[in-house]
Amino acid sequence: MPKAIVCRELGPPETLRLEEFVSQPLKPGQVRVRIRAAGINFPDILMAAGEYQLKPDLPFTPGMEAAGDISEIADNVTGSKVGDRVIVKLRFGGYAEEVVVTPSQLTHLPSTFDYAEGATFLAAHGTAHHALVDRGQLKPGEVLLVHGAGGGVGLAAVEIGKLLGATVIAAASSQEKLDVAKARGADHAILYGAEPFRDAVKRITDGKGADVVFDPVGGEIFEQSLRCINWSARLLVIGFTGGIGVAKTNLVLIKGASVLGVRAGEAARRDPTIGEARLKTLFAWAEAGKIRPNVSHRLPLADVAQAMRLLTERKAIGRVALMID
Repeated sequence: MPKAIVCRELGPPETLRLEEFVSQPLKPGQVRVRIRAAGINFPDILMAAGEYQLKPDLPFTPGMEAAGDISEIADNVTGSKVGDRVIVKLRFGGYAEEVVVTPSQLTHLPSTFDYAEGATFLAAHGTAHHALVDRGQLKPGEVLLVHGAGGGVGLAAVEIGKLLGATVIAAASSQEKLDVAKARGADHAILYGAEPFRDAVKRITDGKGADVVFDPVGGEIFEQSLRCINWSARLLVIGFTGGIGVAKTNLVLIKGASVLGVRAGEAARRDPTIGEARLKTLFAWAEAGKIRPNVSHRLPLADVAQAMRLLTERKAIGRVALMID
């Protein structure tokens, strides 16, 4: 029998359990995928704790992205075949040895990626692309400040910001993370704690400030970002791993700035053309070797709590993947 990580009670990662489940026969229009890797994302952790906007009924299996091989298809499915290497897009359910989905939830794995890279690609790079292109409208020559640049979505923003022609300032909590960000294209690096980052941004930009701020951290980081922005800056709210920040309206007004929420998945659900254009661009860049997830840790499925803690304790550089033999 296949196994899956199951959330039977809301709480910390340690409450999750590895359990066997019964494979269900396919219904018309469905595809079975043998999962080889699943990506760890902050929404998975929040969902298991009951702190995310989507609250599945208990019990449920977390996991919003995975990669593997198609192992079975229903008779009426076209465009897919057994053996295809695919990325699986989910809202939850990916931490399992197999999943049953529809073809619309699948996309082919880039030929340049292994399974772990495929399973950690679309959530982070999709969010960064939607933030910088659709919401922030980042232009060549502008200055992009990326907070949490050692994380998965932060590194994706560094890569995509450079591809869009921006000058990228990466800010992170360790020199090791900044070294990876520099290797991925960052022009400047700021180490939190070495000096106030708002002073560093002003120094780097000759007092002008950042045109676009990419912020998955929130809290004090977001509030201080308002003090190092250029005229007509766009502050992109990606998440709040460091707490809920407050937008001082006087600072927004003085700089003619915009504060923009970023929900890549919801945007694509409301307007599928946005998602289609995003995928086309991301996969072209991936096949050309211009973007690639940085997977710093690969752990067995049973070690899901340890994998999640790597994110919450900020020990990962880039992404963490659960591997399934």
